[in-house]
Amino acid sequence: MILQYFKKKENKEINIANIEYKKILNKSNNFLKKNNFFYNKDYRTTFEIISIFLIFFIKFNIKTKKDNYKALNQEILNIFINDLDESFRTIGIGDISIGKYVKSYVKKFYYRMKKLELTNNTFQSENLITYVKSLNFIKKDQIKIASEELLKELK
Repeated sequence: MILQYFKKKENKEINIANIEYKKILNKSNNFLKKNNFFYNKDYRTTFEIISIFLIFFIKFNIKTKKDNYKALNQEILNIFINDLDESFRTIGIGDISIGKYVKSYVKKFYYRMKKLELTNNTFQSENLITYVKSLNFIKKDQIKIASEELLKELK
């Protein structure tokens, strides 16, 4: 009876999603640590960088139609939302208002997902530069460099 639970397809997607989400977090964290073109390395900056990496992963799965990509993308988003919830709790947001914060950040994420288009399995350089300019978390004189570094990481 318990063996059936481990062999279910949904559990495979959950396991793969957990592994992929950890890889995305590691890549994002490394990107933040090794680059100095950010004004601040705070929660907002971390959210933006993780969002870009997640959006690339999700859109790449959709474009290439990877096996069970819909289930995998859904699980990745579930993990992301749970991570947002846990992060807000860690920084001291109370139970009463945590839903409002999570909801606003999920809206921000979907807005960014609409803005960033994936062509030929990568983001267009001009599109990414325009997007990064609008976020105002990278020093103005280093936006092009930051966008190029981001494109390298995404490949």
